[in-house]
Amino acid sequence: MIKFYNTKSRKREEFIPIDEGKVGLYTCGPTVYDFAHIGNFRAYIFEDLLRRFLSLSGFEVYHIMNITDIDDKTIRRSIEENRSLQDFTDEYVKSFHEDVETLRLLPAHEYPRATEFIPQMLDMVGQLEEKGFTYITQDGSVFFKISEFDNYGSLAKLDPDQLRSGERVENDEYGKEEGRDFALWKGHKDSESNVSWESPWGNGRPGWHLECSAMSTHYLGNHFDIHCGGVDNIFPHHENEIAQSCAATGEEFVNYWLHNEHLLVESQKMSKSEGNFYTLRQLLEMGYSPESLRYTLISTHYRQKLNFTFDKIKSSQKCVNKLRELKRRALLIDIDAEGKDVEKLSSDMLGKFQEKLGDDLNISGALGELFVWVNDIFSQLDNNEVSVSGAGSILSTLNTVDLVLCVINDTCNDEPSEEIDVLIIARNDARANMDWSKADEIRDKLDALGVVLEDTQGGTIWKRK
Repeated sequence: MIKFYNTKSRKREEFIPIDEGKVGLYTCGPTVYDFAHIGNFRAYIFEDLLRRFLSLSGFEVYHIMNITDIDDKTIRRSIEENRSLQDFTDEYVKSFHEDVETLRLLPAHEYPRATEFIPQMLDMVGQLEEKGFTYITQDGSVFFKISEFDNYGSLAKLDPDQLRSGERVENDEYGKEEGRDFALWKGHKDSESNVSWESPWGNGRPGWHLECSAMSTHYLGNHFDIHCGGVDNIFPHHENEIAQSCAATGEEFVNYWLHNEHLLVESQKMSKSEGNFYTLRQLLEMGYSPESLRYTLISTHYRQKLNFTFDKIKSSQKCVNKLRELKRRALLIDIDAEGKDVEKLSSDMLGKFQEKLGDDLNISGALGELFVWVNDIFSQLDNNEVSVSGAGSILSTLNTVDLVLCVINDTCNDEPSEEIDVLIIARNDARANMDWSKADEIRDKLDALGVVLEDTQGGTIWKRK
């Protein structure tokens, strides 16, 4: 059984997908006005862990992550730099994808950009207008009337009677305590240069909240399984998504809402004024490895505040090194030995590892089970109690774990590392049985995969050509 804490109900719920064996997943992506910072990647890493775990559990996941390339910030910054909106945002879209690859995130199946979905957004506004959920202001803006939507505030647990309906908020971002009518379509302003599109209500551009509703339902349908984001998105962004989506379609919108907590830096809120604001690129320039940063961001439960410290990065690197050293030691085994049943130990650990993750992504518990196993296996290796078949079990187990952690192998998205490891174990076995012909045949297969073997006194090591 898999359970997730659903923000909608404020409790753990058994995960039951709408379509058996399939999961529709929507995650709030970057607003491309600058390089993504580690607070952003705390959310993206949590979502990557969720997707990898669901895939490991046998689900076929269809993942959509939007790219917000039009909002107050992107327009303002592009005007300040005297660049077109597309030219300006293209730079940061490219850098985002580079950062995704660096941190070994599984790429989303679709990355819709808001500027590519204006027709769908206009259709949704039209639906809302037909059903009486909107009103138009003198500047050609279209607002959603929250007083007409009975369940407004259900996600954030707001009291509808205390919301100041009728007051209007045009900015894309506004305070958590404010519950006001929000802009679906914003009439064009001279201060926004030539950034606008034609609409039945006059030239303008979409509101931020509308963008996600149009893009998520386009790919996943009006009703889908999981929507993720940071806790700061609960209100107003996700609350407004629910209102406009349900009002437009007359259907349920999302079954499970998962939100990650904030990231702190050395116990302080991250901000440029405090001098503790870091992008991924800055940390790489400081000499920290991508895998140590990924491990740091993934190792704290997503619903707990993550205190990002430089000591924690160093500790994360030690954990990664230990896992990689275990793999290296297992690859050196080329003689049979008698010892404990490594296969059973590994199988038991994997069962507990997945069971912990099935409990609302309890990653700390899963890592605890993993390192109990790691220490036990190291002890057996030190006592020469691991056989060739046992080494194969160790490598297979590490590869399975790395489908989730993605910090052990060179890459864990499409690299045939498990195939390489199995072939090396088979070659070591052939050499132990003095079957030199088979050993040479396997070496040729590895050569075809771009792998070079080196037989040393300490065992066989491999590297890329």
